[in-house]
Amino acid sequence: MTEFPKMPDFSEFTKLFASMKMPAAPNMEAFVSASRRNMETLTAANRIAMEGAQAVAKRHMEIMQQGMSEMTEAMRALALPEDPQAKAAKQAELLKQAYEHAVANMKELGDLIQRSNAEAMALLNQRFTEAMEEVKSLAGQG
Repeated sequence: MTEFPKMPDFSEFTKLFASMKMPAAPNMEAFVSASRRNMETLTAANRIAMEGAQAVAKRHMEIMQQGMSEMTEAMRALALPEDPQAKAAKQAELLKQAYEHAVANMKELGDLIQRSNAEAMALLNQRFTEAMEEVKSLAGQG
């Protein structure tokens, strides 16, 4: 008759494991609720960012159309017969105006982007702060 090897004695391990305090099970309802709020916040921040990008694209297109119109007017003005000095002065003035418009337009677009990003980040920061408070609250329940 074949003898089977003796099974190890797990009683000491069982006693040790039984004496260990396991952390309380997480409050699944609170976890699911927090996850839902996180997703809602991310969705809202994404929406804000998309709306900002659309506003920038729309404004950029308006600026381009305005620029083309101004350029057409400038070309007409420069096509008029004038003495060379008056034409050079007009060209310098048109160049100055074009530069000023370009700088103002870049600033406007930058401001639009910055406002959109700031609004989205404020929303995310607010949710992060709320989430940290939720974690503290759940930790205090244990």
